[in-house]
Amino acid sequence: MLLIDSNIIIDHLRGRTQVTNFIQTMGKVNLAISVIVEMELYNGVLNTAELGKIKRDLSGYLSIPLDKNIGDLALALSEKFALSHHMSVADTLIAATALVYDLELRTYNLKDFRFIPHLKVSNSLA
Repeated sequence: MLLIDSNIIIDHLRGRTQVTNFIQTMGKVNLAISVIVEMELYNGVLNTAELGKIKRDLSGYLSIPLDKNIGDLALALSEKFALSHHMSVADTLIAATALVYDLELRTYNLKDFRFIPHLKVSNSLA
């Protein structure tokens, strides 16, 4: 199981063949998203048709909600890295989700995550 970031989903929704092939090969049942990724996608919609398309696409992924363990770890990550790396709240919660569930995070934004100890992160679509 992999945790995928919003930028991967966005490229898939835009029809980028390499990303769509990756998702089809992995199978959505083997891919998870944080509820934060869902919120990022919903907050970026321009109209109801786009919202419907996103909701339909997200229906096949495992959605991981926030819980106390994720919240506590995200708070610790913020305390440790907010000043040195300027982590966003969303990225902090996504990283904490990956760590709590021991999932590898797939994202194009490696620079936003690679400094976090024990976080498995990759931009590979293989």
